[in-house]
Amino acid sequence: MLQVNVIRQDAGYVKERLAVKGFSDLFLVDEILALDDRRKKLQLDLEQLQSRVNSSSKAIGQLIAKGQKAEAEAEKQSVAACKSQMSELNSQLAEAEKLLQDALLRLPNLPSEKVPPGKTPEDNVVVREGGLQPQLGNDALPHWDLIKNYGIVDFETGSKITGTGFPLYKGLGAKLQRALVSYFLDFNTAAGYIEFLPPFMVNEASGYGTGQLPDKEGQMYYMPADNYYLIPTAEVPVTNIYRDEIIKEENLPVKMTAYSPCFRREAGSFGKDVRGLNRVHQFEKVEIVQITHPDKSYDVLEEMVNHVEKLLNTLQLPYRILKLCGGDMSFTSALTYDFEVYSAAQNRWLEVSSVSNFETYQANRAKIRFKDRVGKNRLVHTLNGSSLALPRIFAALLENNQQANHIALPEILHSYFGADRITLPATPL
Repeated sequence: MLQVNVIRQDAGYVKERLAVKGFSDLFLVDEILALDDRRKKLQLDLEQLQSRVNSSSKAIGQLIAKGQKAEAEAEKQSVAACKSQMSELNSQLAEAEKLLQDALLRLPNLPSEKVPPGKTPEDNVVVREGGLQPQLGNDALPHWDLIKNYGIVDFETGSKITGTGFPLYKGLGAKLQRALVSYFLDFNTAAGYIEFLPPFMVNEASGYGTGQLPDKEGQMYYMPADNYYLIPTAEVPVTNIYRDEIIKEENLPVKMTAYSPCFRREAGSFGKDVRGLNRVHQFEKVEIVQITHPDKSYDVLEEMVNHVEKLLNTLQLPYRILKLCGGDMSFTSALTYDFEVYSAAQNRWLEVSSVSNFETYQANRAKIRFKDRVGKNRLVHTLNGSSLALPRIFAALLENNQQANHIALPEILHSYFGADRITLPATPL
């Protein structure tokens, strides 16, 4: 959430940056300033009334001591009138603060000056590419055919158990998932990230803290009986570990990693781009989160991008890194890099990670602060990234490494998987 003082310092600049994101309701900026003016006026009126009450209360005691009962009674009536006004003003102030808060929640984060202009994914900027794209024969199969032939993912039974978009991994498919999760966590902890296993449901306050609410209710699975949400990513519970906390400056940065299943309704998704594992309602992901000093967050962002890039290199997958344009960025992000791996069988790029700096946007909502050297409480910067999301990594590993009768696995996974390949069953499935 943007801070009112940031908006007040330069409302024109705020509107300019919001326009880079394609945000059209720029009138909200002026509305917020007007609501804040009203809040300040009500607060000042309350303080003045309270001062009058305090003075009158002191005077009442003095008047009674002097035997001036009539004057004391008049002061009492004045105090009662002031308190009645204060009660009404408190109600008005609470309403003004709520309206201000609601308006602030409707503003997305300001994009960094480093964000390229543009409105659609076609305007994203390719930063660099890595890895070699495999040359597959004409008989190469997409992963949705490979998983059937190898019997490692069962969409039909998953649909019977739950519904469309809930895959059932089995046998070597489940084993490969477990191997990938273990490897990703080990890779992250070796780089200094502390591992967590968070709750997979969060309350409303946590959803607001990281910006999923009120922006993404339609994409989250909700349990009204308990007012809980199934998490769309481990970013939500992990970042909220420090909600309403003040961190010592010397303890920054805080580096955290976590595995979790992720649940997303993906309403409106259809077509060839969502076949197989390309887009599902439940998937597994390993996340990295950092809470940092504001002066160092963009260095940390580059560090996290390099970390994910090294991880993809170890998997021997062809990849590219994109800097997202303003129109393709999330509501909460100030700058985002997307990672995509190339799927040779589908002849297309598949997104497998987003690494973002949110600056103070999440920290202001979640009240995550640090005490600086002069003893002042300041907002931290928060960052997160996928390291990595499994479904499309799984798909790309199958498609890019398919052989006549097996799927070759990258060397780094051999010890985790217990073999160097997934072998085609002797009996067709």
